[in-house]
Amino acid sequence: MSKLPKITISELDLVRLEALLDKMPKATNPNIEALEEELARASVKKPEKMPKNVVTMNSEVKFKVSDSQDSFVLKLVYPKDLDDTGKTISILAPVGSAMLGLKEGDSIEWPKPGGGIMKVTVDEVVSQPEREGIYHI
Repeated sequence: MSKLPKITISELDLVRLEALLDKMPKATNPNIEALEEELARASVKKPEKMPKNVVTMNSEVKFKVSDSQDSFVLKLVYPKDLDDTGKTISILAPVGSAMLGLKEGDSIEWPKPGGGIMKVTVDEVVSQPEREGIYHI
């Protein structure tokens, strides 16, 4: 994998994600360890100080995956908020974990389920709770 981009997450997201991960046995999802590594290397900011162009939890994000070059717009959510509309992606999915903390224009290479590498590029943070003054969801 190439050099990892710097990532920024909010204190609130960090606390919630650590609580989620503490409840989950690693055997239930192979991506848990990768998410823990992402959280460990992140710069942490108060929600009120989050840059407006950074992917946080509950952000709606326009991104590309290198395999297809198609653009997708999905909301990054906690597993409990995942629905079957096709408009959400769990933080526990490889692409979800890869996007957390990236800013517009950033790319990251991430292991694909079943092997291989995918490159995820954030085109736009369409909406972000912190940017909208929402700190409690």
